Amino acid sequence: MANDKFEPGRGYSKADWDEVDSPELTDAQLAAAKPFAEALPELAQSIKRSAGRPRLEHAKQPVTLRLSPQTLQKFESLGPDWRARMAEVLDKAKV
Repeated sequence: MANDKFEPGRGYSKADWDEVDSPELTDAQLAAAKPFAEALPELAQSIKRSAGRPRLEHAKQPVTLRLSPQTLQKFESLGPDWRARMAEVLDKAKV
């Protein structure tokens, strides 16, 4: 157990501390435990479905690009959306 002595000022009283009885699980109890998805299948399915946003058909690709400091300064001076503006310039270039 990480902390088996009462320490004041942690959001609970000595009476709260004394009332709680949470013994360690035995090996037999651990062996009998079910996996989360088996014990609560509806909840497990809802969590699985809601993880992340839907994939985009044409998702943007991350890249690493080495630029001169002057070029970078020019785009950064355009404001917080400088990356989007850089992408617009590259799209218009149609190389």
